[in-house]
Amino acid sequence: MKKSVQLVAAGASVLALAVGCSSDNTTAPSGDSGSEAGFPVTIEHKFGETVVDAEPTRVVTIGFNEQDFTLALGVKPVATRGNLSYDYRQRPWAQEALGGTEIPEVGSTDLNLEQIAAQAPDLILGPYSFIDQGQYDKLSGMAPTIADIGGYDNVPAATWQQEFAVVGKALGKSQEAQDQTATLEQKFATTEAENPQFTGKSLSLAFVMDDGSYLLLGKDDIRALFFTDLGFEIPDASETISPENLGRLDTDVLVIAGQSREQLQANPLIAALDVVKQDRTVYIGSFSTDLPSALGYSSPLSLDYAIDGFTPMLAAATDDDPSTVVPAP
Repeated sequence: MKKSVQLVAAGASVLALAVGCSSDNTTAPSGDSGSEAGFPVTIEHKFGETVVDAEPTRVVTIGFNEQDFTLALGVKPVATRGNLSYDYRQRPWAQEALGGTEIPEVGSTDLNLEQIAAQAPDLILGPYSFIDQGQYDKLSGMAPTIADIGGYDNVPAATWQQEFAVVGKALGKSQEAQDQTATLEQKFATTEAENPQFTGKSLSLAFVMDDGSYLLLGKDDIRALFFTDLGFEIPDASETISPENLGRLDTDVLVIAGQSREQLQANPLIAALDVVKQDRTVYIGSFSTDLPSALGYSSPLSLDYAIDGFTPMLAAATDDDPSTVVPAP
């Protein structure tokens, strides 16, 4: 899985959020077991199995998006992992669930194990954390710890539906997670039905990197999977594209982050692409802004927000009328 690790590192450098992988499954990965009536529950993850004996009351989230999943279920972590490049405390999709609470941080790039221990957790959630064996061993000595549920060995990285199912099981809120999953999937389906021109269109989701290269995201990245849920077609795998190969981005629709519209159109190689000349491009700006970060979190809360934010732009980019200006986010 060396390629997956590299993509995770690239994602962390721009959004501080880990990448995901494609799956049409809406259920938890195999190994997630336990009585629907309550605890104990057993959850399988990268480093084995973790048993949660009782409903947790002091949850620490150590991954890149887990906080959103617990908040969606009405659980405020006692501590969380911070975000590198985004003012995540102000993320609009989580404000109602946070209710003004400022959750203490236990690290961002690196986890602070002493700070985690000081919180006296009874559950440590990291299904999207990319922790290593040494970290897991120390954390599991503090409290039941759930490590990555995908993206290792031959196990595909988890979708948001799978992560939500695992978090719901660990918190004793499986039914709530299932209900919210069904509601959000229906919103995706309704949005696609209201915009049938989305279905089957090829789409490139690209990030402009600091070194001038372009990260084209595919089905192995949870951020790009958002667009498949709306009916678009995306590449099978993520890859880094050099400026000389930007023709790879000349698909039916281009969604691009990392630079402004003005900066990108000042690049003659970008400006020469038909997808740019015909205004079929959605510019979502800096990585520190809301929409790119909503894709990065890929949570029940942020995806609901992302559908509302992206749909008008995607509709304008796919109306087959070059005179239609794609709105700014």
